[in-house]
Amino acid sequence: MMRSLTLKLAFAFLAVAVIGAALAAGLARWIMFNEFGDLVLDEGRSDFIDAVSAYYRANGSWVGVAQSLPPIGAAPQPLPQPPLQDTERPRVQLQPPFAFVLVDLDGYVVVPAGSYQVDDTVSGDELEQGTAVEIDGQFVGTVLTAGEAPELSPREDLFLTRINWALLYAAMGATLIALILGLFLARTLTHPLRELTAASQAMAQGNLGQRVTVCSKDELGELAAAFNRMSAELARANQTRRQMTADIAHDLRTPLTVIRGYAEALRDGDLPVTSATFETIYQEAEHLSRLVEDLRTLSLVDAGKLTLNCIEIPPRALLERAAAAYLPQAQHLGIMLDVDAAVNLPSVHVDPERLAQVLGNLVENALRYTSVSGRITLAARRQADAVQLTVRDTGIGIDPADLPCIFDRFYRGDDARETNEGESGLGLAIAKSLVEAHGGSISVISKPGKGSTFTITLPIIR
Repeated sequence: MMRSLTLKLAFAFLAVAVIGAALAAGLARWIMFNEFGDLVLDEGRSDFIDAVSAYYRANGSWVGVAQSLPPIGAAPQPLPQPPLQDTERPRVQLQPPFAFVLVDLDGYVVVPAGSYQVDDTVSGDELEQGTAVEIDGQFVGTVLTAGEAPELSPREDLFLTRINWALLYAAMGATLIALILGLFLARTLTHPLRELTAASQAMAQGNLGQRVTVCSKDELGELAAAFNRMSAELARANQTRRQMTADIAHDLRTPLTVIRGYAEALRDGDLPVTSATFETIYQEAEHLSRLVEDLRTLSLVDAGKLTLNCIEIPPRALLERAAAAYLPQAQHLGIMLDVDAAVNLPSVHVDPERLAQVLGNLVENALRYTSVSGRITLAARRQADAVQLTVRDTGIGIDPADLPCIFDRFYRGDDARETNEGESGLGLAIAKSLVEAHGGSISVISKPGKGSTFTITLPIIR
């Protein structure tokens, strides 16, 4: 069994071409031989009519016409001719072997052929299918086709033989051309597949980010483009996974190192037992707990198993709850925190706890990057069939280079990835996942030095 798709396609093209050439040659030969046979028969009939017409002119009747014609297979003989006028040229008609029946005016056979015998009566229906014989405009008889067709002459046999050879050569030439074109087309069609196979095998060995050449816009081109996108996504996902693993290890190691160091110092008596010491250990443990809970939330979202307890709630209530939670911290930092939302906005169908987590994360980030005397505004407005919740601050803003990655996991604008401010790099990624779990979307607009605006769009459930 052939395993090469190139050979399979080539033989398929060849088989189609051979079958097509054979059918075309056979049909052409059949039509040619039929038409040529009809032509020979018509010529024979014409010669027969000329011969018997000459006999009738010479004798004035059909008496003895059958005896004057040579039998089938005999050499053609000249028929009697009427006296020539001075203006006429001599003309000799040779009668071929019998393939035609001559019927007189009364419907009797005078020249037999085939199953027709002399003096047999021919019906009117059969006579209507024959060819009339007229002498000087006078109807004198009818010629019917019967018996064997006249034999072909040597030139006619040679012509048909040459036609047969021409059809054979044409079929062989078409087959050869089909084989060459089939191999070319098969290699052209399978070349992208071979590239895809090689790239897939390289990816299976761990060499991600493979690309193949997109040479066309057909189905194979679409397949190659889809493969390139898949390869790029896999490479990006692999890089993200590696980075996330390194970030998790880093974020876990730092608080664990602090807790372990304090525990060893307390055990050895090198550190006094004070409330400040236990407060430090507690804060690091809390940081670990938040990180683990964030990772658990993301894993639930990825697995599609995140449980949402959704209820109908006014958007202003969500914003006031978030503002009340962070108002003391804002006042302590000297930052104004207010709510700007109409009371008649349509309710949204959300999980209040999850949305509080999202808004809390956005407000917490705004507090972190907004200086004293700054302002944070929580607003809500209707936008078509959706409600938009915004968290706008007057902080330091976000670098344009960081905006495309701001919602990526463990992404932080600084390379140091300091954790002493409680950042884990998962807050915005969790916020995005939770909003999308509600069927909404989240976006950000920011300019360095002019603050940032995060917008949450939630559909209105009718």
